[in-house]
Amino acid sequence: MNNNHTKISNIEKVGYASGDLACNLIFATISTYLLFFYTDVFGLSPAAVGTMFLLVRVFDAINDPIMGSLVDKTNTRFGRFRPYILFGAIPFAVLSILCFTTPDFSDVGKLIYAYVTYVGLSLIYTIINVPYGALTTAMTRDNHEVVSLTSVRMVFANIGGLIVAFFVPILSEFLGDRTGNVALGWQLTMASLGIIGTLLLLFTFASTKERIVIPPSSEKIKFTDLFEQFRVNRPLVILSIFFVITFGVQSISNSVGIYYITFNVGRSDLVSWWGLLGSLPALIVLPLLPKINKLLGKRKLLNISISLSMIGLLALWFVPPTNIGLVLFFRLVAATGTVTAGAYMWALVPETIEYGTYKTGKRMSGLIYAAIGFCFKFGMALGGIIPGIVLTKFGYVANQAQSPEALKGILITATIIPVVLLVLSMINMNFYNLDEKKFANIVRELNNRDKVYLDNKEEFQAVNR
Repeated sequence: MNNNHTKISNIEKVGYASGDLACNLIFATISTYLLFFYTDVFGLSPAAVGTMFLLVRVFDAINDPIMGSLVDKTNTRFGRFRPYILFGAIPFAVLSILCFTTPDFSDVGKLIYAYVTYVGLSLIYTIINVPYGALTTAMTRDNHEVVSLTSVRMVFANIGGLIVAFFVPILSEFLGDRTGNVALGWQLTMASLGIIGTLLLLFTFASTKERIVIPPSSEKIKFTDLFEQFRVNRPLVILSIFFVITFGVQSISNSVGIYYITFNVGRSDLVSWWGLLGSLPALIVLPLLPKINKLLGKRKLLNISISLSMIGLLALWFVPPTNIGLVLFFRLVAATGTVTAGAYMWALVPETIEYGTYKTGKRMSGLIYAAIGFCFKFGMALGGIIPGIVLTKFGYVANQAQSPEALKGILITATIIPVVLLVLSMINMNFYNLDEKKFANIVRELNNRDKVYLDNKEEFQAVNR
């Protein structure tokens, strides 16, 4: 029986969300501290590390769709998606610890070791994260339950980010001081996070259930089927563009914020508060997201969220940087809009999968989540490139007081550029043509197809042997 509209229990929602907490404990630590660790603790050159990070990003871009295609062909007694979480949990922890380990090799040996362990960690992260993201499509087809699942997931993800931002530096320094070995302090810190992450992933595997019985397609799913999806699946195209822009804006805001607070505001001591206010709204707004979604509907919700972000960012353009209270207040306003839109867009991914299944007869949860993963990584990459180009153009010079021209460049990068991108994202999402009524009709049709398959399962299997 297909329990498409089964209400997901709170324990299952927490179990599912624990997977994103586990991933973010590792991913946020890698994203935030690995560059510093490689250069200042392990002794690699910044240029060598920068090249390695670029090459691994390229590897990720190739690897994600391949993983998605593999997931869509999987069929085990544990389900389609959950086995990857089960068998990936321990290797994920081991490789994360190895990345923060400093063997006594030559300079070339150290670089080879860094490549092997970092590529290995990136690969295992993809092996876990692509099926983890797609798991929601096998848990329920109820849109409100998907929004609720996503809300809890995003709360847990942001909790992971806060833990990493505040406690990782403190813990690594404490353990380094206690052992008299800075490198060992980082290794023990990562070991703690790795063990916690493994236990959380195992909890995710044990507490979630794949309910949706998917009729097998008469055609085997191929990687090239993704191109067909982009041809016939308009909601997927619109959402993919939205992911690129949204993660680009987030990446720009996160990377330039430290420059804005340090040089324009002149208060480097407020950098941690700037970061905190960027994540804090998630803990307040996201638990209310299912109710807000029911009240407003997706289009109004997204338009209001994006508008909040634009208001907060534009206000920073006009507010004197000496007015610390207003600067922090409008940071909170902008973050509230960004966090809300950023969380809600994940709840739309299962809709695009159902729509693609309806149009093509092929359910490509893994491939579509992999494509979305590529889009947000591409957005983050663009968000990392744009600030560097703009700051260089305006004459920014590191480790010194900045000229008025450089301060203007920082302000433009922190406010005007993200606002322009947000305007484009709002225009883009108003072409999203999958409203609540249309989606309900699609789900009804898919349920009827599933019922026909279940009623004639033995005959269907005999014909396809």
